[in-house]
Amino acid sequence: MEDKNQAVCHDYDIHFYPTFRYFKAFTKEFTTGEAFKGPDRELRTVRQTMIDFLQNHTEGSRPPACPPLNPIQPSDVLSLIDHRGSHYVAVVFESNSSYLGREVILDLIPYENIVVTRALDGDKAFLEKLGVSSVPSCYLIHPNGSRGLINVAKPLRAFFSSYLKSLPDVRKKPLSLPEKPNEENSEVVVWREFDKSKLYTADLESGLHYLLRVELAAHRSLAGAELKTLKDFVTVVAKLFPGRPPVRKLLEMLQEWLASLPLDRIPYNAVLDLVNNKMRISGIFLTNHIKWVGCQGSRPELRGYPCSLWKLFHTLTVQASAHPDALAGTGFEDDPQAVLQTVRRYIRTFFGCKECGEHFEEMAKESMDSVKTPDQAVLWLWRKHNVVNSRLAGHPNEDPRFPKLQWPTPDLCPACHEEMKGLDSWDEGHVLTFLKQHYSRDNLLDTYSADQGDSGEGGEEKRLTPPEKPHGDRDAQSVRPPSALGPRPALPESLRHRLDVRLQSLDGPEVHKQVEVAVPFLGVGFSSLDMSLCVVLYVASSLFLMVMYFFFRVRSRRWKVKFHHPAVFYQKGFCFL
Repeated sequence: MEDKNQAVCHDYDIHFYPTFRYFKAFTKEFTTGEAFKGPDRELRTVRQTMIDFLQNHTEGSRPPACPPLNPIQPSDVLSLIDHRGSHYVAVVFESNSSYLGREVILDLIPYENIVVTRALDGDKAFLEKLGVSSVPSCYLIHPNGSRGLINVAKPLRAFFSSYLKSLPDVRKKPLSLPEKPNEENSEVVVWREFDKSKLYTADLESGLHYLLRVELAAHRSLAGAELKTLKDFVTVVAKLFPGRPPVRKLLEMLQEWLASLPLDRIPYNAVLDLVNNKMRISGIFLTNHIKWVGCQGSRPELRGYPCSLWKLFHTLTVQASAHPDALAGTGFEDDPQAVLQTVRRYIRTFFGCKECGEHFEEMAKESMDSVKTPDQAVLWLWRKHNVVNSRLAGHPNEDPRFPKLQWPTPDLCPACHEEMKGLDSWDEGHVLTFLKQHYSRDNLLDTYSADQGDSGEGGEEKRLTPPEKPHGDRDAQSVRPPSALGPRPALPESLRHRLDVRLQSLDGPEVHKQVEVAVPFLGVGFSSLDMSLCVVLYVASSLFLMVMYFFFRVRSRRWKVKFHHPAVFYQKGFCFL
C-alpha cells in the first residue's frame, strides 16, 4: 500500500501533505490537476481553501454537483418563508468570516428533501424580527409552513448537520441500483419503533442466534485453531453477556461443555444440539429466529446481523471494563486485550464477509497492541468502528435511512463533541462515559424480545436455516418456561455423557456418514444423540440387572451354608452375620 501511495505521489508531483488538487469534472485526458495552496498546510486552512475555491467558481465552470455557496439576501429569506414547498429549507445565519454555513451546505449535499443556504448577519433589524439573537444560528422552514430557530446544544457544524440529517423524511439520496427480483421485493417488512439511545436485547439475541445456528453451520466440524477460537469466544460471551437469564444459562452450559471436551475435533451438529436444547432442560433458551429492532433496516437485506455483531462486541468490551473479575479463572484475567483479541480471532476465522475480516485484521495489526487497560479497549473498538463507518459511507449497500455517521452523534452525546482550531474533535473522556452507560445492563431493554416457545410465526420475524441443512424441527424447539435464575448449575451429568458419547461415536468420517444416514431413517424426531442415550441406558440397565442377580445368588448360598453347617464355620472362626 505504501509503495502504491508513493507511486501516485510521484505521478502527480505531490511532495507535501495535505495537498489540494483540483481535477475538472469529466476530464478525459491525463492531468496532474491544478494545485492550490493556502498560507500554511494546517487541515483547517486546506479545508477553507477548498471551500473558497468551490464558492468562487463562475456559473459556467461550477462543478455539476456543487450547490451555490454565496449568501442570500434578506429579501430572498422572506421569499423562502412565504413559499411553501415539499421539502425543508434551512437558512444558516453567520458572520462574514464564518465557514460554518458553507460546511453545513456541503454536508447536506447527499441528502434529499432538504435545501440548505446561508445568510449574513449584517441586517440586525431583520435578524431581530426572526428572533435571531446570536450567530451562528439556523432558521428552519418546514414543508407544512411552520418555521423557527432550531435548538442545538452547541453552535457547531457537527450539531447543525446532525440535527438536519435527523429530520423526518430527510435521508440519503438513493443510488441507482438494479431492481431486486419480485420475490424479494414482495417481502413484508414490519417496522418496530425504537429509541436509538437504548440497546435492545432482541438485537443481541438475534445476533447470537445467527452466529451459532447460521454462521457456524458453514463448518461441518471444528478442530485445532478453529475449535480453540470457538471455545475462547464462547467463554468471553458466557462470562460477559448481560442479557436475559435463560440465554446466559445456555451460554454458560455451552462454555462448560466445550471447556470439558478432551477431543481435538467435534462436529458442528453436537454444538447445535446443545444450543437447540435437545434435552429440554428447564430454564435455558435462545430464540430461533431473528427480530431486529435497533438494527432493523429500511429493507430486509440492510443492516441486521453486522449491526448486531458490532453491538455485541461493544457490549463485551464495556462489560469487561465494568466487571474486571468476570473473566477470573478463564485464563483471560489481567489481560486488557482479552476481548479484543478474541473478537479478532472470531472475525478472522468465522465471519462470513472475508473482505471485512481482512480490513479488521489490518486495523488490529496497526494498533491493537497499544491497548493497555480495559478502558482503552473500549475506546479502541469505538475508534475503529468509526473508521469502518467512514470507509463504508456512500457504499451502495448503505441504508439511506441509516447512513454511516461518526458515532455517537451530537444529539446522543453533546459533551462528546467539541471543536479545536475550527475542526470537529472528540472529548474521549466523555465518549468513554457515554459508551459505558449506553452498553450497560441498565440501558438494555427487553422490548420485542422473543418468549420461550415463540416460534416466530405470523410474518413478523424472519426464520433462518443454516446453509445445506434440511428443514425440520432442529431450529424450532418447544421449550418449557424458564425457572428463576439461581446459582449457575453444573452441566448435568446425563447431558455431559450424552454429548461425550456422541462425540466419541463420530470419531472418523465413515462413522460420521453412517450417523447422518441413520438419522432420517430413524425418523419420528429422534436424533443420533437420542439413540446414543438409548444405547447407553440399555447397556447400563443390563449391567445393573446382572450385578443384582449375582449379588442375590451369592447371598442366598451364604445363608444356606450358615444354617445347615454351623459347627464347621464356628470351628474355623468365620461369621457371615
